[in-house]
Amino acid sequence: MTSDLPVLRPDALNHADLAHLCREYLLAGHLIDRAAMGHIIGTHGAGAVADVAIDEWMGASPVYTARTQRALGFGGDDVETMFKGMQIDIGAPPEFLDFRFVVHDATHGEFTLAHCGALMDVEPIGEEMVHTMCHTIEDPTFEATACASNPRARLAAVHRPPRVPADRMPHCHWTVEIRDDVEAWELPAAARALEQCRAATIDLARWGLSDDGRGDYAGPLDADLRMEDFSTDALSAIAGEATMQSHLLVASFWRAIEARYGAEHAVDLVTRQFRGVAGAVARRLQRWFGFEASPDGFASLLAMHPGLGPDRYTGWSVEVVGGSAVVTQRWAPATDAGEPRTWATLPADSITTALDAMVGEIDRRARCVPLVDDGGTDGAIARWRVELGDEPRRRHDDVLMTLFSTGADFRFERVGQRTAARPAPEGS
Repeated sequence: MTSDLPVLRPDALNHADLAHLCREYLLAGHLIDRAAMGHIIGTHGAGAVADVAIDEWMGASPVYTARTQRALGFGGDDVETMFKGMQIDIGAPPEFLDFRFVVHDATHGEFTLAHCGALMDVEPIGEEMVHTMCHTIEDPTFEATACASNPRARLAAVHRPPRVPADRMPHCHWTVEIRDDVEAWELPAAARALEQCRAATIDLARWGLSDDGRGDYAGPLDADLRMEDFSTDALSAIAGEATMQSHLLVASFWRAIEARYGAEHAVDLVTRQFRGVAGAVARRLQRWFGFEASPDGFASLLAMHPGLGPDRYTGWSVEVVGGSAVVTQRWAPATDAGEPRTWATLPADSITTALDAMVGEIDRRARCVPLVDDGGTDGAIARWRVELGDEPRRRHDDVLMTLFSTGADFRFERVGQRTAARPAPEGS
């Protein structure tokens, strides 16, 4: 299929917009969890959240942490390496989870959270849910992230929520120590199930000759890291890695749900998750880029949406053909029979509702209409065309549930290249 009009894609953005897109992709990955957990609470009760979330993050985090290290050319088994990975992690999107890191030496460090958007989401629910997130879930999942760099790393809370007093700042304070006298942590079974899949191993880096920033993250930790400090090529790698982190998190979530509640329920919950994130993230992208209700506007939003990328893994493509935005899903690593299931493997009608949620953030009348199969001559599995209906449609309830997160309207403030060192973490 030949495109009639140019489509704005991540690799066509200027440096400043690409840096912003990386922040958006990291925050989008965090919203995945918010899009699903409300449904788990509603269906299975608050007690089910902890078990699912622990398996979800412990399965994905060690695997995508290793990907990030490879993509940005840093590694090692010291505290600094751990902290670098946490700075580029959908579990800790910049500013929304405002980590402040201090490295004392190779085996000792600490961090505080000057702002924790996750805490802002659950504090209104009550102290029990805060304890579930900040104790029951954080203890094993923080350790899984740290131990991806060193299996003898141990984290200890100096203080953490529930906050006493209620306005205590910073929100939490942790120390990290690598100890020779403790048993080496073993990779969780959930992570072992993912570490050899294509989502864990596929190479997305597209290195060129850009010299408009640092090309990797070798060297010392930058405690005030900004996306703008990286080169265009490095930012492209970060964008790709953020979307792969999301797919690995979805795959891990899918496995956790299916193991507990069965395959049919897993499809239902992942559909709701995808639909919720699809609309909430499209809303954020629309606010930043201001896409118009036109074929190239719809196509550009779809091409920019992290739920459809990276194309090298998911097989999604977007073009403007015959005066309409057309979305195509082709055979790709994500659809291989041996791959863990992610959004790309949902039934076509589930995908249709997620695509509708995306384009609906430009124009409420917009919808994605499945096209008749043309025989798959170009490897296509399915196609959709964006059309405008006569009547506007309200946001889907799954999108509204995701919008409850403070991340839906969060505004990044530390934008631009770093000009001054950040102050040391506040005291406990």
